[in-house]
Amino acid sequence: MDFIDQLKQFALRADKLKDHISTEEATKTSLILPFFQMLGYDVFDPSEFVPEFTADVGIKKGEKVDYAIFQDGNPIILIEAKWCGDSLDKHGSQLFRYFATTTAKFGILTNGIIYQFFTDLETPNKMDEKPFMELNLLDIRESLVPELKKFHKAKLNIEDVFNTASELKYSSLIKALLAKQLHEPSDNFVTYILGEIYEGKRTKTTIDKFREIVKRAYNQFLNETMNDRIKAAIGQSEKSNQEAAAASTAEQENSGDDELKSKINTTLEELEYFYAIKSVLKSTIDPSRIFYRDTESYLGILVDDNKLKWVCRIILGTSQNTIILPDENKRQVRIPITCIDDVYKLEEQLVESVKRFA
Repeated sequence: MDFIDQLKQFALRADKLKDHISTEEATKTSLILPFFQMLGYDVFDPSEFVPEFTADVGIKKGEKVDYAIFQDGNPIILIEAKWCGDSLDKHGSQLFRYFATTTAKFGILTNGIIYQFFTDLETPNKMDEKPFMELNLLDIRESLVPELKKFHKAKLNIEDVFNTASELKYSSLIKALLAKQLHEPSDNFVTYILGEIYEGKRTKTTIDKFREIVKRAYNQFLNETMNDRIKAAIGQSEKSNQEAAAASTAEQENSGDDELKSKINTTLEELEYFYAIKSVLKSTIDPSRIFYRDTESYLGILVDDNKLKWVCRIILGTSQNTIILPDENKRQVRIPITCIDDVYKLEEQLVESVKRFA
């Protein structure tokens, strides 16, 4: 089994267990130790994976960190564990103190669901206040999987991981900043944009006036960029779609169902919706598992090409274009749509739908 498949399988298990875990010790046993076992460490070998590692802090003696991973007889990773229902925001200072008193190069703060990875990029031997990487098992970003794999016992190279930590940290901070500006552009961001396009005075009134325009233009730009990529993907997959259509046609001819064949015609617009939905769901499920199946009345979006695992249904070409989503009781919920941008507005509902089969 590939590492990414192991991780996804483990994440499903963690999601099922988390609501039944009420203590820090249960979190360690049920979630944290199995996670590091998945990374290849022998959690029962005290020369490799040391519980209650002593990390004296200043005049305080006997201070202990939950776990330390050793390599060649030296601690290289410190792990501070919390209950899975706890927020990690208030616990970073504790690991910060431990980090400065050991030779460890990395610190991991975790509640068994979220794993924050720290190092000393800004000042040697002083742990950074912000992690260079954060993994959420309930929302795994596939771009982080290769970086997590570098922490596997069989792959671990301290220097290599440290060299990539800087790029990871600052790229994640940049993406977080851009995401924030996407939803609520700051005065500085709007002022910067106006400085490039507006010749008048940039007063508070002017900034407030342009804030919504900047926000709308930013969102439109991203949607248009995504649509361009979708169209490019459609072009690249045109040959395979034609082959699939030819195979479908042959099957219909063999079955003698000529009337049905003439009525079903998958349009470019339907394919655009399919690729938009596939893009929205890529962080929740492997895109290769998403299929479409056209019918006379709608375009069905399916998991594993199984009609029983339908995520949504798209109805186009009528007086009111519609997307149909199943609720928790599998009842059909009809939502009017006007353009492909509406797919991105329905991301939360689409993710909830596909999670039933992910």
